[in-house]
Amino acid sequence: MKAQDSLRRMLASAMVGGVLFACLSAAARAQEAPPPTPEDQKDRLAPYVPTPQNVVEAMLKLANVDKYDRVYDLGSGDGRIVIAAAQKFNAEAVGVELDDDLYKQSSARIAELGLQKRAKILHANMYHVSLRMATVVTLYLLTSVNERLKPILERDLRPGARVVTHDFQIPGWTPEKSEMVFADNGISHTLYLYVRPQ
Repeated sequence: MKAQDSLRRMLASAMVGGVLFACLSAAARAQEAPPPTPEDQKDRLAPYVPTPQNVVEAMLKLANVDKYDRVYDLGSGDGRIVIAAAQKFNAEAVGVELDDDLYKQSSARIAELGLQKRAKILHANMYHVSLRMATVVTLYLLTSVNERLKPILERDLRPGARVVTHDFQIPGWTPEKSEMVFADNGISHTLYLYVRPQ
């Protein structure tokens, strides 16, 4: 009987813990990704231009992404950076995309590849998403958009977090490293690596 009572207590404790974990996870998701509103559509400030695949991989290599990282791609488009971070670098990866069609397309691609445990797309305005869990942030946005994101990055990112931008710098920040990459069509792309100070 004592063994049965002990087992029941363990199961009950595990169930409570599981429910608590599920509630905390749901709360974290809710805080992480408020649904976009019609007002959010005004924040479509950068055109959708896909990053060439070899440039995607160069961005993630520049940030030294590995399985211990949580990568956030802001304005994730078709999800190619998120997918590469999860599939080739074994990182957890989160994309943030405001456009309905791109959100659906990239989410479907993640499901098709079976990457749901390590990758997801948030249908949200990137200015309203918490980046506190990010160890790496990737950006292919205009300089003016990077400047608007700067206070959010400074507020949320912990010391040592890396930010990689494609072609456009973050005004007022000094890159720790820059690298030129040539796409398959011969066009050059400049990548900038920033590391948040200790």
